[in-house]
Amino acid sequence: MKTFKGRAIVPGTATAEALVSRGGFNTLASFQKSLMFGDKTAKCSDQNNKELYEKPMAGKALCLPQTIGSTTGGMVLFCAVEMGRQPACLLFSKPIDSLAAAGAILAGVWSENKMPTIDTLGDEFLEAVKEGSKIKVYEDGTVEVD
Repeated sequence: MKTFKGRAIVPGTATAEALVSRGGFNTLASFQKSLMFGDKTAKCSDQNNKELYEKPMAGKALCLPQTIGSTTGGMVLFCAVEMGRQPACLLFSKPIDSLAAAGAILAGVWSENKMPTIDTLGDEFLEAVKEGSKIKVYEDGTVEVD
């Protein structure tokens, strides 16, 4: 087991299977079909993200370097959480961008559904985590990878 310490943007606990992308994550493109057409498993609809395309994101520990793309990213994250189609947690190796942070924080405040969000876990985090790894997230930003 490897342990990483990041910054808790939205504190919380989670245990989930890892889903990993080593490229940037386009929030709108990834959640668009799920939010518009009712896919409760939230299959990634971003054809440009070969690591995640058509894989269910709901309930997974989504491990990413950072988000990219649309200014609607924060609202998309908030909507995914509010609709219960969110990842179990969002884990970033790099600092989170302000738009994604806003969506995650607003969801943490306004929604009954939870999505702990941790950033600055470091490049070593993305090197260590593999798809299917068991992930545990703690309130203080500690992340364990089995």
